[in-house]
Amino acid sequence: MKRILLAEDEEVLRMLIVDALEDSDFLIDEAADGGEALRLFKINEYDLVILDYMMPVYSGLEVIEKIRKEFRNDKTKIMMLSAKSQQYEQERILEAGANYFMAKPFSPLKLIEKIEEIADEA
Repeated sequence: MKRILLAEDEEVLRMLIVDALEDSDFLIDEAADGGEALRLFKINEYDLVILDYMMPVYSGLEVIEKIRKEFRNDKTKIMMLSAKSQQYEQERILEAGANYFMAKPFSPLKLIEKIEEIADEA
């Protein structure tokens, strides 16, 4: 079973994503901010981390940088969800260490397809 960490401060969106993944074969841990995401990341191994860009405590970008540099983890796949969809923002996110980017608003179906595609790669 693949394990996913979902860090999204908007509870409704977090619930939507979890509900959309309900019938899939994923174990999902939820975090409401970047600090909680990093605490969970320290104690669990994840196949995929899905991060909102703008969160309290640490932004998604800061979480990516800490995962890649402080934890020296290059194997966990990271997807950033963001309303900041300008090209330079996407490049910045990918340069920080994200593997994937999805612009908000997004189709839950497209998100599920992408998550399943990533899971098949792992």
